[in-house]
Amino acid sequence: MLPRDRISSALSRQGSPAIIAFLTAGYPDPETFLATLQKVAEAADAVELGVPFSDPMADGVTIQRSSEQAIEHGVNLHWIFDQLAARDFELKAPLMMMSYLNPLLAFGYEALAKRALETGVDGFLVPDLPFEESAPLKDVLDVHGLALVQFVTPATSQDRVATITANSEGLVYAVTRTGITGDGGELPDELTAYLARVKAASKLPVCAGFGVREARQVRQIAAHADGVIVGSALVEALERGDDPAEFLASLRQ
Repeated sequence: MLPRDRISSALSRQGSPAIIAFLTAGYPDPETFLATLQKVAEAADAVELGVPFSDPMADGVTIQRSSEQAIEHGVNLHWIFDQLAARDFELKAPLMMMSYLNPLLAFGYEALAKRALETGVDGFLVPDLPFEESAPLKDVLDVHGLALVQFVTPATSQDRVATITANSEGLVYAVTRTGITGDGGELPDELTAYLARVKAASKLPVCAGFGVREARQVRQIAAHADGVIVGSALVEALERGDDPAEFLASLRQ
């Protein structure tokens, strides 16, 4: 099975709503990174591993804070790949990297794809890479069967939704609201209609994220999407020293 197909397969299983868990690599403690990753991968259906970046434009204060601290501890893309290569366990869930474009460009696309295959990374999410400019990276990842996940938002026109969903791999990431990650509050009233039109256009699992913090919100989204992406709330749980597996399990209740 190709890496990108592992993602879609894991998110298409019947039963409880799929959970994609986001954590910032090396946070809150680089020494416990692999142990934390293993726990999260056992509790989630897929893992989104954040590459720390100094200017995370789409992220709220929680993920900004976690990125800053990880960078201060020397965490970068090379460190992450080295850690993944050194692990002595198999991840029980597909692994994706969420990175802004700059670190990937600096690493080099061919080297990125090769290292991803060597270390068990199945795909990438790049929030500051517009679809129209994604071909150079997508072409390299396609050769190796790796996913480049595309994003849609409530402001995306239906014609563009059709184009983006047709060109995404692994899943389609449906941002639940305009703004940045971690924003709390009620989910938008138009969420149902928005997710319905994305689902109608997509042959891949549609997973929704931004602002998901409670089991109630997971239930609300899961009624209209294939999965839910949880980021800032999990990062805050790790900050508090909570068990990540217990926190993720609580979201399925």
